[in-house]
Amino acid sequence: MRTAGLTMNDVWAHRVLRERGVETYRLEGMIAELGVMVETLELKHRGKEENYRPYLHMTGELRSVTPATALPFGISQVIYSPGQGEKVDAFYEFDDQQLVVLAGKGYFTSGFAVPEQVIGIEWELPAVADMLVLAPSGAQAEGDAPVIFTQIHDIGNLEIDLESSGYDLAAYFADHSKDGVPRAEVVVDARGLKARSDAINSLFTEDELGLDSEVKAVVEAPAPEAAPVADGVSAHLQQIEAEIAAEREQYQTERASTEGTTENLYRERVAAPLHRAEEQKGPFVLPVPAREAQRGPDLDLGLGEREARRRDVAKPAPSLDGRKSGGAQRAADLDLEEDGEQSLGS
Repeated sequence: MRTAGLTMNDVWAHRVLRERGVETYRLEGMIAELGVMVETLELKHRGKEENYRPYLHMTGELRSVTPATALPFGISQVIYSPGQGEKVDAFYEFDDQQLVVLAGKGYFTSGFAVPEQVIGIEWELPAVADMLVLAPSGAQAEGDAPVIFTQIHDIGNLEIDLESSGYDLAAYFADHSKDGVPRAEVVVDARGLKARSDAINSLFTEDELGLDSEVKAVVEAPAPEAAPVADGVSAHLQQIEAEIAAEREQYQTERASTEGTTENLYRERVAAPLHRAEEQKGPFVLPVPAREAQRGPDLDLGLGEREARRRDVAKPAPSLDGRKSGGAQRAADLDLEEDGEQSLGS
């Protein structure tokens, strides 16, 4: 017998569990077969650690649950109306032999695609289910049937393959080995398409955008003469140098007119006498302090001393024999002096 079912998260399931004196049957971990209306099927790949192994991800709606063994009261199948069943996510893993078949059918070409004939039909997928059966009333009136609540294990992550499901999905893929190009070439072609401007088809023509006349005017217009950059930089540098020289001259003028500064002393004591001497065209005479600074040490000596110094300077240098005799004479004089001092001391 087939009967409509409810999900275990329904509010009535909790009320049934709380009621006392109600005949219920709770069945857990039952092997069952799900009827799933497949809505989408996508070819995806695992991560780098699994070498990007391909797999299929299918989504659909639960339409029926068929337990491996009959339920109490002769229930063989629980069914759900369209829109009432739970959402099902299943992941189909290919074995190594199936991957070889896919590669032979052009898996590495651009034309490889998921078969469309497996979408929009009901699939039978293996699963494990828990069930709660509410027995009919004690009178067992005619037409009274039990109520069944179901809960599917891992309904959002069903893992299936050829062995568990019995479906060889690799056989449903069409052969694209001859009508496609390698995916590496497709990537290169796509990059080249972006790089070639003439390969981009605009939605509007140049007439519609009004670009013909503007482009023609820009192309035919003479290019303006570019000012030489070097000349402009040189003129700017010359202007800056002139401004710095003017500021320096103004600063020196202010320093020369300020009393006590080095520039003022130079102008009053050195530059002014030089300027006057040049105007008079006569010999320049240093001021008194300058003349005193040039006086030699002989100016402070007496006449006799200066005469003696001149004689000493004019006297010729003694010869080698003269220096020897002079040294012997000085040694004899010293010996006489020592003998005299000893005689006096005695």
